Order: sequence, then structure tokens, then C-alpha cells
Amino acid sequence: MPLKFELCPGRMIGGSNPCFIIAEIGQNHQGDIEIAKKMIKMAKDCGADCAKFQKSELEYKFNKRALERPYTSKQSWGKTYGEHKRHLEFSHVQYLELQNYAKEVGIFFTASGMDEMAVEFLHELDVPFFKVGSGDTNNFPYLEKTAKKGRPMVVSSGMQSMETMRRVYQTVKKHNQNFCILQCTSAYPLEAEDVNLRVIAEYQKEFPDIPIGYSGHESGVHISVAAVALGAKVIERHVTLDKSWKGSDHEASLEPSELTELVKAIRLVERSLGTGIKQMLPCEKPCHDKLGKSVVAKVAIPKGTVLSMDMLGVKVGEPKGIPPEDIFQLVGKSVTEDVEEDESITPDVVDGYGKKIKCRVE
Repeated sequence: MPLKFELCPGRMIGGSNPCFIIAEIGQNHQGDIEIAKKMIKMAKDCGADCAKFQKSELEYKFNKRALERPYTSKQSWGKTYGEHKRHLEFSHVQYLELQNYAKEVGIFFTASGMDEMAVEFLHELDVPFFKVGSGDTNNFPYLEKTAKKGRPMVVSSGMQSMETMRRVYQTVKKHNQNFCILQCTSAYPLEAEDVNLRVIAEYQKEFPDIPIGYSGHESGVHISVAAVALGAKVIERHVTLDKSWKGSDHEASLEPSELTELVKAIRLVERSLGTGIKQMLPCEKPCHDKLGKSVVAKVAIPKGTVLSMDMLGVKVGEPKGIPPEDIFQLVGKSVTEDVEEDESITPDVVDGYGKKIKCRVE
């Protein structure tokens, strides 16, 4: 059983706990705090567990030349990349406002710390867990400092190799037991051929003592639902209020109706996964009672006769008799009463047969 731990106060992940669903608002709020609040409320109303943002301290995330680079994309909010990013970045005071609003509506709130100083701020903000974006997954000084703070961690693995992820696991595990790794491919939007859901199973084999999840950037909900069927314990998806808005993430994001569909589908799949124990269930008993077959007598069998295969057949019988899978066990046993032709052979008339039909009782 994979490791279970408390990701947020009162909310366990891993094992048989429900999948934790993160609505990644990121910077799809367009730099508008009122839109950000609407998106937090949307995430709550759609059934997500957590609303997540992206926090950067820009001078620590980018060097000067990166911030001064001209940014002429149709997605741009400024003439330079720095102006663009500053437009989308909320202040510390605004983050506190958003956190309080999330508490008010009743949804967990956190952010990806996109640099070490952002992590320091989020630690002071007392977020329930740290999200490590794929861009920092191979940033080992960052990982070590973040892990040492003791908060649970969710680590995406886009753009990384298995060898790197083994180092990530060892680095974090040394300082922090409570973390999970998400399979992720960093392309926006993501084509199905590049999703690579089978990595989930490989991570489960490589890291059997931590939960594994999935961070998706594909269109639609089906692939994320499949990830849950494969054992993902955390699902993260970008969300938006309108895919046509300016910004590179909107196209790979889910609108409210899709997020609602995703949550419902995940909860349905979780109900369907069951225990893995294969046996007849109580819900199957009506079908078994109506159509389940039994061993019947092909010929009249007098009391004391030793049974042979040529005396036995299989039919839907009334009353229910010995199940067909036991027909070979009857050969060589004797009947304790007369059995008429075409009559069900019931357990009580076969000497030495004591099996009863069972189903699971819930």
C-alpha cells in the first residue's frame, strides 16, 4: 500500500483516500484579483480540493536580460517579458487576500513557489503544502531547502528523466517523508501521444512508498480520468473561465463545465475500482438466482448410486443445485436420496459434499 500522509489539514492522500484534485489557476487570472477570486469560487463549486496559483519573486526567478527581453507575442501584457510577468504577479498583500477568500469559500489554497524567495514567502503565508513546478524539479539546492521546511510537497516531473527523478526522490526523502511525484509532460496543449501515462506505473515501481499523481495539460478530461484508474492519487489541471482569453495556458485549461465533469468522473472511477478481490457480490445475486446454472441429473439416479459424468448435466435449475465448477468433484460420490431425471442435484443429497454458494456480505 503506498504511503499515506496528510497533504492539507484533515485531508489525507495515498492509499484508499480519495484522489486530491488541484485546480491550477496559475496566472490565468489575467492579473486581476477579482477574476482570481471568481476562479477560486469556481474551483470550489466544481468540486476541486485545492485552488493553486504560481508565485514568483521575479528578480530571483529571472536574470536581468531575461526580464528585459522584448516580448511581442500576442499573449503579451507588456513590451518586455519583465513587464508582462509583473502584470500577472500578485503582491504579498494580495496573496493574503486570496488566501483569506479561499478560507471563506472553503477550499484549500496554495501556490507553486517559482524560486527560493517565493518559497520563503509561501512558508510565511503558511500554505498547507509546497508545489514544485517542473522547472525547478532538477534544481537540487531549491529542492533541498524546500524539503527542509517540513511542509508536504507535490513535485511535478515535466522535462525530466527517470535518472533525475531518482535523484529528486532521494534528495527530498532525506529531509521530508511527506511528498508525492506527479507524472507530467511540459507541453501546452499536450497531445495524447506525448502524455505517457505508463510512467505512472514505472514511478509506482521505482518509488513504492510515496503516492504518485498526474499533472495534465491535454485537452478534455478523459486522459486525467485514465490516470486515476491507473492509480494517480493527485490530479492537477489548469483551469480558466474562458479559453479564448489572452495567455498561453488558457488553451490547455479546463473551463468550469469541464472541471465539473472531471471531478464527477474521477469520483465515479474511484467508486468503481473496488477492492481487487474477485468474488460474487450481493448485487450479482439476483442474476445468479435467475440465470446461474446448476448440476442436474441427466437420468434418474437411485439412492446409493455412485455418480459418474454420464449421469450429470448443467442447466438453469430450480431449485439451485451444486454449481457447475464442482461437477468433477461429484464423480465417485454417492447420492443419499433418489434423484429424478432433470432434477437439480443439491448439496444435501451428495454424500461428502458440503460446499455452499457464497457471496460477499457488505
